[in-house]
Amino acid sequence: MSPDTHYDVILSPVVTEKSTAASEHSQVVFKVALEATKPQIKAAVEALFKVKVTAVNTIVQKGKRKQFRGAPFKKSDFKKAIVTLAEGQTIDVTTGL
Repeated sequence: MSPDTHYDVILSPVVTEKSTAASEHSQVVFKVALEATKPQIKAAVEALFKVKVTAVNTIVQKGKRKQFRGAPFKKSDFKKAIVTLAEGQTIDVTTGL
């Protein structure tokens, strides 16, 4: 199964202290579809934000086991993509698309 549109590939930006620090090095972190590939992520970011991408690194974050009112459950796995932009390019993740 492959994502059809760019909006199916890029789900949301990840805004954390670590991802904000990475933005100083022309890197942006996105939550992406589990089955998305690096070329699909690169094409989606370039098409949606009109920027040049030089590298894409991906991480699959395994879901944690938690308890809610004594009942155990497992959070869903998700994939993060660290996108490195070309020199001088930026993406403002605080504004919507």
